[in-house]
Amino acid sequence: MQSLFEQMRSNKIRSYLLIFVFFIIIGVLGAVFGYIFADSYVFGLVVAGIIAFFYTLIAYYQGKNMIMSMANAKKVEKKDYLRLFNIVEGLALAAGLKKIPDIYVIPEKAMNAFATGKDPEHSAIAVTQGLLDNLKKDELEGVIAHEMSHIKNYDIRLMMLVAILVGVIALLSQIFMRSMWFGGGRRENNDSGSLEMVMILIGIVFAIFAPFIAYLIKMSISRKREYLADATGASLTRYPPGLANALEKIKKDDYRLKHVSGATAHLYIANPLKKQFLANLFSTHPPIDERIRRLRAM
Repeated sequence: MQSLFEQMRSNKIRSYLLIFVFFIIIGVLGAVFGYIFADSYVFGLVVAGIIAFFYTLIAYYQGKNMIMSMANAKKVEKKDYLRLFNIVEGLALAAGLKKIPDIYVIPEKAMNAFATGKDPEHSAIAVTQGLLDNLKKDELEGVIAHEMSHIKNYDIRLMMLVAILVGVIALLSQIFMRSMWFGGGRRENNDSGSLEMVMILIGIVFAIFAPFIAYLIKMSISRKREYLADATGASLTRYPPGLANALEKIKKDDYRLKHVSGATAHLYIANPLKKQFLANLFSTHPPIDERIRRLRAM
């Protein structure tokens, strides 16, 4: 069996390879778009690159605030949530972080949590009020340790980047399909007509399936990293049953988060869209029963 370090290294390599696939998808969409509508592969690649660059730049520096706003999370003070702050501070020290993550609370009864940020020095952890009200101290420590692991391992940066690239691919696909709807393709030369028709068909197929492929890649990265964060979090607390018991309670929770979308669902410790149709089939999270089994076997 792989050591924790070997598993971490292996998952990081696989994740970066999957990120590379994202860029290939964006490049192909841009090239096909440019060929059909501007008679230039280069033009399409440049446009796709510019969109991806600015989209990534904005989200990289403002992503944490954007995500917290989307989740309706409120930044809290130590005097109001002393137990939570003590747990976060203790685990941040155990994880070797130079700065304590900002702490947010989501005022909802559903039980969930997530971490985000561009790096450990600019990170944040958000937990729901339902989690605080229903978990014992060791269970809450298990959840916070899981999120602290995402921060320590730079998962937060990678998953933010994945979310951004999925959004870029969806945006380019929509632009392509809408342009096709209103008519496109400038060339009328018979010699190039057949090639253009082939490119149009390729573009349509790619635009339809690219967002789905991107989502599957995001799901693959998320599932691998949830297992890793569970294991790393358990090593921080040195008490795997704490997180296992917390996941048992989260699994039985009947409440659902109100402020969540498919773009941010992969950030949470448990699938916040579990009540939606086909949510389990296309979940960005591994089966919670399997996570519990692995933790209890540690």
